[in-house]
Amino acid sequence: MKNVQSSFGVALHMHQPIIPAGGDDIRTAKLISNLQYMMEHQNTGDNHNAPVFLNCYSRIADFVRELAGQGKNPRIMLDYSGNLLWGLKDMGEQRVLDNLKRITSDKKYWGYVEWLGTMWSHSVVSSTPVPDIKLHIKAWQENFAAVFGVKALERVKGFSAPEMHLPIHPDVCFEYVKALKECGYRWLMVQEHTIENLDGSPIRRPHFPHKLIAKNSLGEKVEITVLIKTQGSDNKLIGQMQPYYEAKNLGHEKYCGVNLPPFVTQIGDGENGGVMMNEFPSAYKIAFQEISGEGTVGMNVTEYLEFVKHAGLNEDSFMPVEPVSQSKIWEFLKEYSPGAVDSAIEKVKQKYPGFSLEKASWTNDKDWVKGYKDIMDPIIKLSAAFHKKFDNKDIDKEGSGYRKALLYLLLSQTSCFRYWGTGVWTDYAKEICRRGMEIINR
Repeated sequence: MKNVQSSFGVALHMHQPIIPAGGDDIRTAKLISNLQYMMEHQNTGDNHNAPVFLNCYSRIADFVRELAGQGKNPRIMLDYSGNLLWGLKDMGEQRVLDNLKRITSDKKYWGYVEWLGTMWSHSVVSSTPVPDIKLHIKAWQENFAAVFGVKALERVKGFSAPEMHLPIHPDVCFEYVKALKECGYRWLMVQEHTIENLDGSPIRRPHFPHKLIAKNSLGEKVEITVLIKTQGSDNKLIGQMQPYYEAKNLGHEKYCGVNLPPFVTQIGDGENGGVMMNEFPSAYKIAFQEISGEGTVGMNVTEYLEFVKHAGLNEDSFMPVEPVSQSKIWEFLKEYSPGAVDSAIEKVKQKYPGFSLEKASWTNDKDWVKGYKDIMDPIIKLSAAFHKKFDNKDIDKEGSGYRKALLYLLLSQTSCFRYWGTGVWTDYAKEICRRGMEIINR
């Protein structure tokens, strides 16, 4: 790797929500994958794309094996939601899972493919009740291990947040990062505009790893390495392999006292839109057929972090960052105590009228809470009822009652139920909450 001048990594995000749509009456309809619903209603809207989507969930395994067979060195990072993995199995699409297993379980492909953890039900962290954050993280790990094995799970070191969201509220961010660390994660991918330097200024070195500082009302701190996804959400960045072509124009830079190759990374939907369905396969293959072992090379993030470590830079030395807008909060926090952050936030809102805690995701104009009171209230009530019934009690967490209640709790928090606006999607969320409460009260 002595002759590596720059590097890049691409990640594919794959997700399909679970919805109560296996029947005509929403109150009795079976929980099924939205992909299954699309397959069964291909004459509606864009549902004709369902077979193409299904192929997209599988085909990356074919691309990796094909390139490896040609003596090339492909790289890919994969982020599949727990919803999607659950749905594929429930639909009987074991062939897709088996194809992915070929590049996950066979040791000769380990260097090419890196799986990323995520929230099981694609929930946005700041709109997820804090006690449920770790439940989502652990549920994904359990689901992944059930599909690909415990050994494969042990190799999952990076985390990809749904909607590229990073909570701004210090207490929430602290609990989130703490949960990630407790669950064994080493690094987190973040969107460039969701973080800031500790003095509140914009990020200046986006192509190098940083360390995220999460601090709560009590002054407790926890840190995690972050890799920065630049630019907004545009599948063309992945579909046309933009990270590779950007990296080709970069070279070694001194970062934290060490000469390093920069790292350009992007994540995008692996199946959504014409560019991903049609242009990505050839663009991906062309890029990795061009690449040799020097100059600009593909790397997955954990591999790049090992490269950085080997070059002599310890992760503790990375430049520190914090969630965007937190500098405004620290401006008003004079002493650490329970609730200190909330008091400071009220003062921030008075001085900065446009201040918001909810918008740090792939887009800075999307609020995951405001305007959704009709579904956030049932979600919060379901979470409170769940923890009141099951926390701090000697219960069988493998029992069907707990497992069913947990399923509905996690499903209710899926971001799709807000992303697609009011209507049938919010109706799905309300129905899932109703069923969850019914199980708990029973």
